[in-house]
Amino acid sequence: MMSKLSELKFTDNSSSLPGGFWSAIDVWIKKPHVVNKRICGVKETECRNVGFEELGNILLAHGIDVSESNDVFSFLNGGVERKHDKERLWSICMRTFIPKVNCYGTIVHKEIILKDFDSQRVSFLPVEEFVEGTASLRTNNIYQIHLLAGDNDEWTVAIHLLRPNDWFSDGVAYPKLPWLGGELLPKLVRWATESKTSEFRSTLSLLPIEKYSLMYQQLKDKYKKMVKVWPEVTDPEKFVYEDVAIATYLLVLWDEERAEKDLTVKQSFVDLGCGNGLLVHILSNEGHPGKGIDVRKRKIWDMYGPETNLEETAITPSDGFLFPRTDWLIGNHSDELTPWIPVIAARSSFFCQYFVLPCCFFDFYGKYQRRQCRKSQYKEYIDFISEVSTTCGFNTEEDCLRIPSTKRVCLVGRSRSYQESGELLAEECRAKYIQSRQTCSGATVHGSEAKGESKCHHDLLETVRSHGNDWGEGFQPRERVETVRNCASLPRDFIDGIVLRVANTLLGLTKDEGAWNAGGSLPVREVAELLEPETLQVLKNECGGLQTLLKNNHQVFRVEGGMVHIRDWRERAQRPRGLQGVRADAKRRSVLTGALKTRPCWFHAQHPRGCPLQAGECAFAHGADDLKPSARPIKKMKNS
Repeated sequence: MMSKLSELKFTDNSSSLPGGFWSAIDVWIKKPHVVNKRICGVKETECRNVGFEELGNILLAHGIDVSESNDVFSFLNGGVERKHDKERLWSICMRTFIPKVNCYGTIVHKEIILKDFDSQRVSFLPVEEFVEGTASLRTNNIYQIHLLAGDNDEWTVAIHLLRPNDWFSDGVAYPKLPWLGGELLPKLVRWATESKTSEFRSTLSLLPIEKYSLMYQQLKDKYKKMVKVWPEVTDPEKFVYEDVAIATYLLVLWDEERAEKDLTVKQSFVDLGCGNGLLVHILSNEGHPGKGIDVRKRKIWDMYGPETNLEETAITPSDGFLFPRTDWLIGNHSDELTPWIPVIAARSSFFCQYFVLPCCFFDFYGKYQRRQCRKSQYKEYIDFISEVSTTCGFNTEEDCLRIPSTKRVCLVGRSRSYQESGELLAEECRAKYIQSRQTCSGATVHGSEAKGESKCHHDLLETVRSHGNDWGEGFQPRERVETVRNCASLPRDFIDGIVLRVANTLLGLTKDEGAWNAGGSLPVREVAELLEPETLQVLKNECGGLQTLLKNNHQVFRVEGGMVHIRDWRERAQRPRGLQGVRADAKRRSVLTGALKTRPCWFHAQHPRGCPLQAGECAFAHGADDLKPSARPIKKMKNS
């Protein structure tokens, strides 16, 4: 028996088929977690080609005799009985599911995957392995994905089931049928037709995924209470679970290192630019001796207790910040320290290792300047830090973390590319490289090094690794007091002038023919051309610039996909995220019923036809009688 669950036609970009189909299938086989969020990942065996006899032996080992179960073998052949076709070959592999939460006890859930390239079909045969060593093939949950070619280069992909009436679903190893047809199938079509490939490696490529999954759940349960007591202004769920994931990565990495090197003592660490210190707190609690250093103390530091060693100190690359007795240096979103961390690790000792998670783009002596337009800025910067690491003598490894952040790529230096006896020559390479970056960034270079004069190894070491701050001269640590630079601190009349100019330009792009005018749209680049260079420079000095200012004024503007629009508050689709449906309407009414309107309605005061909403429906004040004045004074632009 064979039943079609669902099918989709390819509407465009079918030129990528059938190769794109197999690429999409490989994503589903190797990375099911990208679409099924209940799975942490899979372990996969290498694919190999098998004939009928070997395939029969594999199925027999898992509880099914093809000589007695022709419906299974007929299903694998697409409904055609060819069980004695000894020349027919299948590509076979097996994957083991690793759920985020262990819902199966001691039972291990696997899938035999059979690829039939001749007929463009792939079959999934779920297997349960028991602790006593026996295995059972679940014939009720066998399914198949099939690519079909039609007339005029029309392609269709379909999912077929062997026994749909007996299908069992748990959403993990056994997907639900509506999910297979409504979620997986559209994803496969999209993956098959898009040509872009990731610039980075798969997530957690340096770790055993099952060990990571288990430890992450344990740490998440252990430290989730931090979300409720988080005293910082940052989002607690993002920062707590992100640091839990980073800590999990390091703990598993270090556990693997101890097993490989037969070590019994847990690794020591120093977190440079530790920020809120939660990563230091978790690693210390899990038995690793270490400390965190940051230029500015956070409020949450006092909550950790004396066992978490945190220092409020400005870090400068120098002999005063070398760590010869430390096993690992950590740079977790370490900003201006990021390129220095491989250098500091290399100079601390031959055995010092590092982990860095780059975020903001810094060179040794200032902001990183782009040089390659063919790469994304992020990829170019990761390559730069990798170049720094390699120049410092590390065998550099790259991996991608599973954290709630767009900046997820980490670099790891666990070993050196030279012997310890070659330290002098390695140091010369580091020194010359840093000097070249110093020249590129425009920092001042002193002494004979600036003139390009050569030195012997000993003299060069003495120059570069002299006491104090000499080898980091020109480095600018961040200010101890954090400066707020997001355009919110600019004078109000300065902001209002820009908002009015941009809004009037957008309104002038469409004709006012009686209806409320929502205006046209412009790219952010063209909006910038409306402003004077002096104004743009003021905005450039505020992190984010013009686009940040426009997004801050979300009452007036909507910025999506690089385009600036006038916000139309009548449209349900443009409500703030999360306010959808009946629940959203109730929440919106509760806000407006007793709301204190502390800001005037821009549209009521400035739009040619006023606000599109009635005063009772608008979240902003329509006139002075509707306004509760803000407690914050309005800043005025100082006279120059």
